[in-house]
Amino acid sequence: MRSRVPMPSGFADTAEAYLAGDVQVVPPRDASTVVLVRDGRAGLEAYLLRRQPSMAFAPGMYVFPGGGVDPRDVDAAIAWAGPSPSQWAQRLGCTESLARALVAAAVRETFEESGVLLAGQSPASLLADVSDADWERDRVALESRDLSFADFLAARGLMLRTDLLAAWTHWITPEFEPRRYDTRFFVAALPAGQRARDIWAEADRVGWMAPADAVVGVESGAMAMLPPTYVTCAELARLSSSADVLAAARSRVIEPIMPKIVREGSRTYVDAELP
Repeated sequence: MRSRVPMPSGFADTAEAYLAGDVQVVPPRDASTVVLVRDGRAGLEAYLLRRQPSMAFAPGMYVFPGGGVDPRDVDAAIAWAGPSPSQWAQRLGCTESLARALVAAAVRETFEESGVLLAGQSPASLLADVSDADWERDRVALESRDLSFADFLAARGLMLRTDLLAAWTHWITPEFEPRRYDTRFFVAALPAGQRARDIWAEADRVGWMAPADAVVGVESGAMAMLPPTYVTCAELARLSSSADVLAAARSRVIEPIMPKIVREGSRTYVDAELP
């Protein structure tokens, strides 16, 4: 199956330079993204953030919470519940140490960018509201890297609830971009009692949206998304509930997808072969 998306505005010059052989390809950085979903009044909704227009990477684009792996995310001291790092390694197609870091980064980045924390005091417990001033101080310290994720969890007697995550897909930023990421996409349902909130300084708009509405927004030109976000929204638009999303994730094939540039006449597209 193929996906072809028009080149997002703002990337044309870099794409042309790449096609002309004038771009030095940089190695991608490991990263995690989490698609938070919930069951809204009208059906399935996903949490999206619009990046500030001043951002160096993907300015003005709608994205899911996520970011690069912190070297400390691999810390074996991080308490763990759910599938083991070796099981995640098999699912994600990587080493056990990288799987540990990717899963930890997924939970950490989700907390940093949305205020939602996929953790508990035991393998069966879930945190409720984590939005008061005390939690916020720790979130800011994590975001600034003044506090490691392992120390944060240990101080609060928490463990990762990795069973709340499910692997969805694996995208690698195309070679023409100066900032590249090797990103595993996860899905997770919003835990009962928690709420996503507008706290990320790098976003100028956040909110819950029906995936089908996001697809329409991109296709009409009202919204901008990088291909992985757009394709993920299109896939989610075929599902009806958060339970459907988690069930679908369990049967998905996780293989790396790296889009390529295709030029047809005066138009340039980002083309990807999907599993």
